[in-house]
Amino acid sequence: MPSADAPSQAKNADETSLRIPLVVILGPTAVGKTEIAIQLAERMAGEIVSADSRLFYRGMDIGTAKPTTEQRARVPHHLIDVADPDEIWSLAVFQAAAYAAIQQVFSRHHLPFLVGGTGQFVRAVIEGWKIPPVEPHANLREVLNHMANEIGAGELHCRLALLDPQAARSIDPTNLRRIIRALEVILSTGKRFSEQRTSGHLLYAPLLLGLSLPRVELYQRIDDRISSMLEQGFVGEVRQLLEAGYSPDLATMSAIGYGEMVSYLQGKFTMEQAITSMQHRSRVFVRRQANWFKKDDPDIHWFAVNVGTVREMEVLITDWLRSIRWFTTQS
Repeated sequence: MPSADAPSQAKNADETSLRIPLVVILGPTAVGKTEIAIQLAERMAGEIVSADSRLFYRGMDIGTAKPTTEQRARVPHHLIDVADPDEIWSLAVFQAAAYAAIQQVFSRHHLPFLVGGTGQFVRAVIEGWKIPPVEPHANLREVLNHMANEIGAGELHCRLALLDPQAARSIDPTNLRRIIRALEVILSTGKRFSEQRTSGHLLYAPLLLGLSLPRVELYQRIDDRISSMLEQGFVGEVRQLLEAGYSPDLATMSAIGYGEMVSYLQGKFTMEQAITSMQHRSRVFVRRQANWFKKDDPDIHWFAVNVGTVREMEVLITDWLRSIRWFTTQS
């Protein structure tokens, strides 16, 4: 069991041991992060803080492969179902909420696990990003929205790439809200969006654990997940959201899967076309995740997913916790 006096025990240790220990479970969509993180947290008195931006929104369960009620009952989860689909949970809002959740977990003398595949959100927490406090510019945002309606999100993303290639690489070409926000910051400040994000004070001693599978196997898992979602009633979930008054133009409703189901319900896609689009966009997303979490990153310990993965990760976490003196000397 972690010690209530853990911070004081580390006074004579190096700077890393003075920070809150944070286990980070990362990897591409459908690799198995949810169940592996739950098993590890069960074994190690942990609690899970979600860093998956898709899981924030209430009523969006099937299409996001949100942890089930039974899974969440096994281990406390944080930052799931914290907003309605028409609310905007920006990177800055998430970062502040994640800081608070991690502190709460640590104050209970539990081990915090940050789990997710949204690379920007994970990096913002572990690297202590200082996010530019640029106020929304309503008129400029309206102009950019009008441009998007005229030329499409993809073309607007190309315009962003001309102004700030680094920012464009980190933003999904279909994520209109984030494309517009980046352009809004650039045009209102005259500075590149990527240059305004700086690293601040490091609050955590993170242990980064990556999960991987061969690309072919991962793609098959994605296809199987899509089939399972449809069997669970994904079409009905999207229909309920639309009937509840949520606009199909919301950024959340254009996310992978939801955009396709909206198009299907509107008669713009056949089901076969919707599935094909979901598969394609998911593969693109996997490649984008790989850019955030590179296999040659020396800070990430990579594990191939198999029957022994949880035990191997548990051993590494235990050794790491001992090295930063987070366990008591009691048995």
